[in-house]
Amino acid sequence: MSEISLVVQGLPPAKNEAKSMLASGHVYADRVSALLEAARDALGEGQKPPFPDGPLTLDVSLESPTEPPSDATNYLGGVADVLEAKQHRGALEHLGDLASVALYGNDRQIQEVHYRWESAARTRYCVRLRRR
Repeated sequence: MSEISLVVQGLPPAKNEAKSMLASGHVYADRVSALLEAARDALGEGQKPPFPDGPLTLDVSLESPTEPPSDATNYLGGVADVLEAKQHRGALEHLGDLASVALYGNDRQIQEVHYRWESAARTRYCVRLRRR
């Protein structure tokens, strides 16, 4: 696989506080789950990360009727943290089977990033990840 794309309804998880977005009870827990569910659906149940190593490009395109409440760097950091392999994160039982969903081994693999916001009638975002 050289590329994968996900479309998720709503806003992306935003990295904006000391508490990990993957922690139980985080304010963006629903956004984290929505992104992980979209990744799982794209991969299929029980699949290993398609990009376990090597350099990657991450594209995030956000559409919403009004300007998003968080900035690009917070959304990019949130998406990157959620989609990496989570073995090093400790116990994540509250995520159930979603705890094993990952698109890449480590977000350090991301070497090129693109972010775009566009005005649109509904709020959703597209994440595209590809080999560099």
